[in-house]
Amino acid sequence: MVALVSTVAYLGLEARSVEVQCQIAPGLPRFNLVGLPDKAVNESRERVIAALAAMGLSFPPKRITINLSPADLPKEGSHYDLPIALALLAAMGVTDAEQLNDYVAVGELALDGRVISSPGVLLAAIHASSLDKGLICPMAQGSEARWASGVPVLAAPDLISLLNHLKGNQVLPIPVPGEAEAPRKGPDLAMVKGQETAKRALEIAAAGGHNLLMIGPPGAGKSLLASCLPGILPELTPAEALEVSMVASVAGTLMDGRISRARPYRSPHHSASMAALTGGGLKVRPGEVSLAHLGVLFLDELPEFQRPVLDSLRQPLETGEVTVARANAHVTYPARVQLIAAMNPCRCGYLGDPALGCSRAPRCAADYQSKVSGPLLDRIDLHVDVEAVSAADLTLPPPAEGSAEVAARVAAARAVQTARLEGTDMRTNAQLDGEMLEQHATPDEPGRKLLAQAAEAMRLSARGYTRMLRVARTIADLSGVESVGRIHVAEALSYRRIAPRG
Repeated sequence: MVALVSTVAYLGLEARSVEVQCQIAPGLPRFNLVGLPDKAVNESRERVIAALAAMGLSFPPKRITINLSPADLPKEGSHYDLPIALALLAAMGVTDAEQLNDYVAVGELALDGRVISSPGVLLAAIHASSLDKGLICPMAQGSEARWASGVPVLAAPDLISLLNHLKGNQVLPIPVPGEAEAPRKGPDLAMVKGQETAKRALEIAAAGGHNLLMIGPPGAGKSLLASCLPGILPELTPAEALEVSMVASVAGTLMDGRISRARPYRSPHHSASMAALTGGGLKVRPGEVSLAHLGVLFLDELPEFQRPVLDSLRQPLETGEVTVARANAHVTYPARVQLIAAMNPCRCGYLGDPALGCSRAPRCAADYQSKVSGPLLDRIDLHVDVEAVSAADLTLPPPAEGSAEVAARVAAARAVQTARLEGTDMRTNAQLDGEMLEQHATPDEPGRKLLAQAAEAMRLSARGYTRMLRVARTIADLSGVESVGRIHVAEALSYRRIAPRG
């Protein structure tokens, strides 16, 4: 007899069907596991044997073969424990094999028979829904699985409880969808003294989803400004929240099934490797750029990152996705992020200050800033100088406007963009391209002449020219006007600097 149980293999944010086939045949006692399993899957044998022993069951003294089909698809992860155990129990006649045909099973087994959490349950639930099947998963992740509406979920605390439920001896409680967390607000813009130009640039970046680079001496408030950005960004829509949660589910960071409407904010250290930033590793996990999908990726001390690591962001910033290529698989993760970067003007940080600047200026500034390549800088829409804050500035009363007032203007500008881009896969002005860019961002005649002159004087690339049009469109949206004028183009150009070639 061959018992069959359905499960999944994860390739990026795609769940592929895998059939666990178990055959118990006469022969010398042996437990074979085939079908391109990795080390974690091979170790399932020991966990399954221990879990069944904890239930008081012993293995039949026969030849046991477990095949993970399709056999040419690599299998990774500990979530195969539960379907392997269920297939084995069905082949032994302990549970009904036909009953298991209505479910997709995922979960790791502890040695005492408990079913414990494993990454990717939300993807498995969505996949089960597409097959009109239910899902068997760990109890701790039942709330996560219930976000895939309409999927019958069996959330089992242990293997014995699951078997008793399948036999009708007990009823497992139906899990409820995890609560949507209230967005956590960061620091308020009212805490920032001075820096009106930088705050204006931050508002434009938030309104249009533009990338922003802040350059200034230590202690000028660059990190504080960046941490204020989540407080002025609009909440995720329900569809976007589910999209972000799918990435978190694969990464194993979705706790207690709670889906947040707050946009992700990731701030990796400058010692991060290329795999940590863009994704990769042995199991090709999503990197920081994917964990920040539809949110903010803040890179502080930008030149201190390794140059190859920074340059690996060029393609994701342009396409909104990152593809990790390996010999056995190509995995694609979404990476539609808003890049906020901060850096000092030079290594000592006090370029232009006669009291604190080093003796190597301006050569030290050129050397330091050249560590960031021109093509990467060309993908950053807004460049703003953040001046040092004086003691007199710190004694001033808080500004009249805080995050709430700025967030209201940002929300109004985003609403205009949503209506404009309805029916397309674009979401903000930062994605305007092709016919949509020409239709909605072409400036009037004075603005077009100014942009043409500036493009020649500043040696703007075609990408830089396009990005200036997008920024000008956002400034016009914040002003509440339909057409892009000369004043909007002029302000957009004021946030652009000539990128060093490199």
